[in-house]
Amino acid sequence: MTDERTAEEQAVDERVLWVTGGGSGMGAAAAQVAARSGWRLVLSGRRTDRLDAVATGIRATGGTADVLPLDATDPEAVTAARDTVLERHGRIDGLVLSAGLNSPRRRWDDQSMTDLRAVIDTNLTAVVQVVDAALPALRRSGGVVVVVSSYAGWSSQPGAGVAYSASKTALGPVVRTLNQQEARHGVRATHLCPGDVATDFLEQRPNVPDAAARAVMLTPEDVGRAIGFVLDAPAHVRIDELVLSPVSQH
Repeated sequence: MTDERTAEEQAVDERVLWVTGGGSGMGAAAAQVAARSGWRLVLSGRRTDRLDAVATGIRATGGTADVLPLDATDPEAVTAARDTVLERHGRIDGLVLSAGLNSPRRRWDDQSMTDLRAVIDTNLTAVVQVVDAALPALRRSGGVVVVVSSYAGWSSQPGAGVAYSASKTALGPVVRTLNQQEARHGVRATHLCPGDVATDFLEQRPNVPDAAARAVMLTPEDVGRAIGFVLDAPAHVRIDELVLSPVSQH
């Protein structure tokens, strides 16, 4: 039996998306949306059990998902993971970088330098490390990068904390320089800035929002659909920055 699909249709089915922070929240939601659109998923994060659960759900609905545990703050581990993705799949067409960290101790009068470094390493340095490692493959594919930042990376939010605000704000220039310097290879990136999202990440706040507050926030699925829109935009379209906010602000 011959494959009667067009070359374009076959290329769409071969697209490989590498998601960090893919075991929960916005990363998992983005992976599920992308899988329904035909992307082949590689899910990375620190919690293998959660990655396995997301991958199992994707496979159950006919998608393709590969689990690749990773601490993205470890440069050698990132390089090894990139090599594994290419060995298994031969290409990288997209990145969704959604791993994030904050600390309840986030003010000048109570923060610790250990926590500050951990937040910056996760939110900023790890993002740059994964992009840098994947960039040769992204150049070959004319790939797309979605950097999941924060409303605090788009508009000053003092309550977000010193380390978190600084690290997320810095992602704007990371995306802009990537777009400026890699456009000739067809690489395009988006600085995605969601407002409050009802995920487990809220547990890292000094005052954890209650059920009523969470009910009016964005859902992971809201953000996942936005990421899917970016991933499936035509190759000549670049969405430099995208801000999502819940209508009700607290």
